[in-house]
Amino acid sequence: MADSAPTAVSKLVPESYLQPLADELVAIAARLRDVAAALASTQRSQRSERRYLAPARQAYALRRKRAAIFGNSELFGEPAWDILLDLHIAHADGKPVSVSSACIGSAASFATGLRWLGVLAAEALVVRESDSDDLRRVLVRLTRAGITAMERFFDAVISPA
Repeated sequence: MADSAPTAVSKLVPESYLQPLADELVAIAARLRDVAAALASTQRSQRSERRYLAPARQAYALRRKRAAIFGNSELFGEPAWDILLDLHIAHADGKPVSVSSACIGSAASFATGLRWLGVLAAEALVVRESDSDDLRRVLVRLTRAGITAMERFFDAVISPA
């Protein structure tokens, strides 16, 4: 009796109509597999980035605490490192960072922050981009090379050789 069901359906709906539908279902299934694979890859990447978030936050907080305890932030000035930490944390949190915010994150003057952003951009660790939501604003983010370098650093800190 099961053999007669496909025959009955094929008599009601011509095969020329079913084949395009079957092809479209195969294409949809392939797209779903691609989306699922991309999502899994993104989730793995996010887990990896989250792994480094706590040590980055701790390092940034310790730098602020050190300056507060000694009473002079200029004693320990490393604006480039502060910018990298700030951008790494923002990247892991999925938050955009404006150039002015990155300069504030440098714990130095605005001019010094801008100068160090230029150095970091020349080293291909950060990139500046126009903000698509506010064309007056410029965003800055770590490049893939910057992210990799930060992850390598925190790997060395988390599990030193």
